Order: sequence, then C-alpha cells, then structure tokens
Amino acid sequence: MKNIILPVRFGLTASAVLIAYFLILALFDKHTNPVFSFFNAAITAFGIFETVRYYKLEQGEKFTYTGGFVAGIITGVIATFSFTIFFLLYITEINPDFLPKLLEVVNVGASVSVGVLTFVVWIMGIATTVISAFTVMQYFKKSWNVC
Repeated sequence: MKNIILPVRFGLTASAVLIAYFLILALFDKHTNPVFSFFNAAITAFGIFETVRYYKLEQGEKFTYTGGFVAGIITGVIATFSFTIFFLLYITEINPDFLPKLLEVVNVGASVSVGVLTFVVWIMGIATTVISAFTVMQYFKKSWNVC
C-alpha cells in the first residue's frame, strides 16, 4: 500500500497543475489553441520525474528500474485520468461552446464528437506518460559502465 501512495499523490498534484494551467489558458481565451497543450507534456514529465526521484530516495539501494518506471506510469495514468474527467466535464457542462470554437481553430475536415475529443485527450496523455516515464528513467537508472 505504501508503494502506491507516492504515485497517487504526485499524480493528483500533476493533475491539479494541468487543470489550473488549462483554466488559466481559458481566462485568456487561449485554451482552444492546441500549441499550448505541448506544455502539458512538460507538466506531466515533471510530475513523473518528482515521483521517481522521491521513490528512489525512499527505496535507497533497493531501487530498481522497473519499480521506478511503474511509479512513473501510475503517476501519469492518474494525472491523465483526472485531467480527462475534468476535460469531459468542462466541454459538456462548464463550456459547451468549447468544441465549436476548437473546430474553428483546428479544421480536421470531419465532424468531431465529444467522445472522440475526450478519447484523443486520453490517448495523448497516455502517450506522454509512457514517453516521459522512459525518458525520466534514463536519468535514474543504474549505469553498468565499468569505466
């Protein structure tokens, strides 16, 4: 149980930062510009980095690549899930005009439903999580270099 608390805590924190960033963009009416969503990857990666860093401090010599990677993945999945739920509520309940405004900026040439957009947000978050976890673990893994 103790091993899951750290990723959950950092996952919820990263999710809160993602939501706050989205709402700040919404204040300035920039939340429909997909370019700003690239910073979401940095927020998620930082959350994963901090999780693995603290996990390594807790584990000491027992730290393994697999353990750190799993902690990072759990953090990212929790952050992605929480943000996706918030995003779904935002585009359906808080701001139902979001989808038409987004489609004015990003013309995909087909109709896009709320479900498709939510699925895309989820997939982008999961992809970011996996890539970030692999990248972060390159920094924290034990080196086998003998020189």
